[in-house]
Amino acid sequence: MKPLWPQSSATPAIPSQQGFALIPALFLIVVLGALALVAVRVGSGQQQTVIMALQETRALSAAQAGIEWGAYQSVHGSCAASTTLNLTEAALNGFTVIVTCAATTFTNGAATSSSYVLKSTATTGTYGQPGYVHRTVSGTYTNAT
Repeated sequence: MKPLWPQSSATPAIPSQQGFALIPALFLIVVLGALALVAVRVGSGQQQTVIMALQETRALSAAQAGIEWGAYQSVHGSCAASTTLNLTEAALNGFTVIVTCAATTFTNGAATSSSYVLKSTATTGTYGQPGYVHRTVSGTYTNAT
């Protein structure tokens, strides 16, 4: 029996599909790279937010320490108009605290007493820079009994 078409030892021609997976692979690499960049930026932003929140809490503690120092000084007879404290201990290291005091005298029955209005401002860093923090606390104390 004779075949209907001529036989050839060569394989039939198949269109070349080389490089077909290159486009989806490049797309996947670009998308994963973009996601990695977003994750790094979000993580960095959150880290900066946590650092600033910690600095703000430290500044508040430094200002409160200034109020306590001023209250002790004023009740014991020393109410300076303005005093600058440079804190150097533990977490408050590097904070500058300015404590102001204003005294008012009043009569309390037969005795004369004083009322002290204190204001404490704690700062660290340079104004306009990312690490700058500023907190102010005020309080009123008296030596009346």
